[in-house]
Amino acid sequence: MDQTLSHNRTALGASSALIATFFFSLNDASIKFLSGGYALHQIVLIRSLIALALLLAIIVPLGGGFSTLKTKRLGMHLLRGFCVVFANMTFFLGLSALPLAETSAVFFVSPLLITAFSVLFLGERAGPRRWTAVCIGMVGVIIMIRPAGDEFQWAMLLPLMSAVAYASLHILTRKIGGTESAATMAVYIQITFIVVSGMIGVMLGHGNFAGSGDPMWEFLLRAWVLPEQSDWPLFVLIGTASAFGGFFISQAYRLAEASVIAPLEYAAMPAAIVFGILFFDEWPDLTSWIGITLIIGAGLFVFWRESLQSPRKGLDRPRTRR
Repeated sequence: MDQTLSHNRTALGASSALIATFFFSLNDASIKFLSGGYALHQIVLIRSLIALALLLAIIVPLGGGFSTLKTKRLGMHLLRGFCVVFANMTFFLGLSALPLAETSAVFFVSPLLITAFSVLFLGERAGPRRWTAVCIGMVGVIIMIRPAGDEFQWAMLLPLMSAVAYASLHILTRKIGGTESAATMAVYIQITFIVVSGMIGVMLGHGNFAGSGDPMWEFLLRAWVLPEQSDWPLFVLIGTASAFGGFFISQAYRLAEASVIAPLEYAAMPAAIVFGILFFDEWPDLTSWIGITLIIGAGLFVFWRESLQSPRKGLDRPRTRR
């Protein structure tokens, strides 16, 4: 009976992870689509208002009620919030100027960085094989960035910065995940998004600094405008994806071991490639394919080693995503 129950929990956790990955992929593609007409901070503000409303109306009541939002670790919640805000802003800023698949591939070095940060900041141990995988993944990032070639774009550094912030987020999550619920963490992150994007909007939303013609800087500096009626379904979609994607990934890590769930997050990579081809006519070149293979392969190897050596270590805590 216990074995059957464990199998059912694992299957439900794996299904939740795939659902979350689908939501996150929709979120990324939709924001890239909106990046040509709206400011990044305006999109994030609208998305987070919708996501927070859904969290408070549906997820929090189902997760124990509003009493779960009380916390004695407000400072840690705010620090996590700023990490995920920075991760989102840099990722989506890079996404406005770079292909979807390449941006996602560089970002997916984050699981490797989590391994390194766990050793440096949490005192965990990693053997030579895992360190080799981390190095191989970083080689893949260097190949993607192409620092020595004429094709170098400094915007490629943005998803790398996003990956660093995302890894830092999960180090903090592992510090407070034992006392704070997934719903609580999700709510405070959305509140941080609202506050930060609102402040940026006050400073830049007038559009006085726009006009450079560069799509990335325009995405950051253009004026706020009243959304077109035809774009509201996309805003609702990204708000829904942000709320439910975070909920389902938390469910996944609550129900099943990290060694089972973590590799499933890489399903976002083929989704990014498919969405990039279908919606933006973006085909990765040979160099990009080599980098993608090294990054994803190294990440999967790390979690394979995790499943062999210590499947119940600290990584199997709930996680929160962009």
